[in-house]
Amino acid sequence: MTEQRQTGSDNSGLATYNEAVSWITSLIPFGIRPGLQRIEELLERLDNPHRRLKFIHVAGTNGKGSVCAYLTSALMRGGYDVGTFTSPYITKFTNRFQYNGEDIPEETLLALAKKLKPHVDELAGTELGSPTMFEVSTALAILYFAKVSYPDYVVWETGLGGRLDVTNIVCPVISIITNVGHDHMDRLGDTLEQVATEKAGIIKPGVPVVSAVSQPELVSIIRETAERKKSSLYMLGDQFRFERLEAGEEEQSFRFSGLFRELPELKIGLSGAHQVTNAVTALMALEVLRQYQALVLDEDAIREGLRSATWPGRMELVSHEPRILLDGAHNPEGAEALAAALRDTYKYDRLIVMMGMLENKNHRATLRHILPIVNMLIVTEPDYRMKQDADELARLAEEMRESWSPAPSFQLVVAKDWKEALNKLQEATGETDLGVVTGTLYLIADVRSYMLYNSDSEKGW
Repeated sequence: MTEQRQTGSDNSGLATYNEAVSWITSLIPFGIRPGLQRIEELLERLDNPHRRLKFIHVAGTNGKGSVCAYLTSALMRGGYDVGTFTSPYITKFTNRFQYNGEDIPEETLLALAKKLKPHVDELAGTELGSPTMFEVSTALAILYFAKVSYPDYVVWETGLGGRLDVTNIVCPVISIITNVGHDHMDRLGDTLEQVATEKAGIIKPGVPVVSAVSQPELVSIIRETAERKKSSLYMLGDQFRFERLEAGEEEQSFRFSGLFRELPELKIGLSGAHQVTNAVTALMALEVLRQYQALVLDEDAIREGLRSATWPGRMELVSHEPRILLDGAHNPEGAEALAAALRDTYKYDRLIVMMGMLENKNHRATLRHILPIVNMLIVTEPDYRMKQDADELARLAEEMRESWSPAPSFQLVVAKDWKEALNKLQEATGETDLGVVTGTLYLIADVRSYMLYNSDSEKGW
C-alpha cells in the first residue's frame, strides 16, 4: 500500500508506518533483558495508563495463543469490547495489537510510536539503558488500549516466562497458567521446577488463578505460590474437568464440569486433544469472572465464542489438494501434542512432514515424537538469523533412527531453501496422504503467507 508521510512538530523522526516498525524492530539487538525497571519508568513517564485497564493475563509454555483466542472470541460474542496483545505475529507486525479481532490501524501505530520514541531515546541515555523491542511493543499496546480503543477487557499474553516478563507490569483481574514444559530453558531455568516458578510469578496477591498444569511436582509450586499470595486457585482435574466426546478433523466436542455449573457438548473448530484443554482453561477463567466479578456472559455466547475461535498456524489446514496442515510445534510438548492429534484425529495413507527449527531448541526431544510416525521427513531452514542448520538436524534424525530398534523406515530429505522444501512436500503428498509443516513459527509464518497468497505479509518479528 502507498504510505502517507505524516508531518508535524513531533521530534520522533518517524514519518511512516514502515519507519515506525523499523524503529521498533531495530531494538531487537538489545535482546531479551528480564526485569521490569525499564517498562515501569517508561509507563511512569506516560502517566501509568495500564492502571485504567482490566487485564486477563495468560502465561504458559504452550497454548497461550489459543487460550487468548478462545477468551477473545467468547467475550466478543458476549458483547464486550476486547483488546488482545499476543506474540509472535504470523503475518504482520500489527497482528500483535488487536481490538475486537481487528489489527491496530497503521496510522494509529505510527502516532503511538511517535509518542513513545522520545521517551525511549531519553531512557537509552540513562543507567537503565534502552528499552527492548518487546518493552516498546508492550508500552505501545497499553497506550493503544488505554488511550485509543478503550476495551472492556484486555487479553494479555506473556512474552517469555512470567515473573520478570515485561507484561507482568499489570495487575490483572485473573491470571491463567496453561502448562509448563521444555522451552526457553536457557533463560527460565535448568529444570521444569524453575520454569514453573517463573510462570507462577504472574500470580498477584488476591487475584484468582486458573491453571491446567498437570505434573504433580509443578502443581505444588503453583499451589504454594497461590496460597502465599492468598489467591484462589482453580486447577484442571480439581475444580474443573472435561470429557472429550467426539474428535474430527474440523470439529471436536466435549463436556465441561466446573464448580459453578456443567455445560454439555461444547464444540471447538481447532483440532487436537490439547485444544480441548486450552478451551476448558479459558472457559474456567470466564466462569470465575462470571461468578465473582459481574461478568455477564450467557451460554450461547460461550458456545458460539468457543466454536468460532481460530488461531493461525496451529493445526491449520491451509490446502485441501494436496492436504497441507500447519502447526507451530517448536518444542517437545508441542511435538507430542501434534503427534497425538495426527494419530487420533487425522486419516491418511502416508504422512509427509516438513520441519525447520531454531538453533536454541531441544531438537532431540522434539524429533522423538515425530520420527516414529512419518513416512517422509523433509528438513529445511527458516529464513531467520537463529536458524538450525538443516544438515545438522538431518544428522540428528539419522543418528536417532539408527539408535532405535526396530529403526523407523522414513525417507529423509534435506532442502535448505524452505520454498524448495515446500515444493517437495506438495509433490510428495498424494491424494490420500497428509502433508504437515511444523517447527518454528518463523517457518510457519512464511509458509502460511506464501500458500495463502498474502501480499501484505511482513518479514521478521
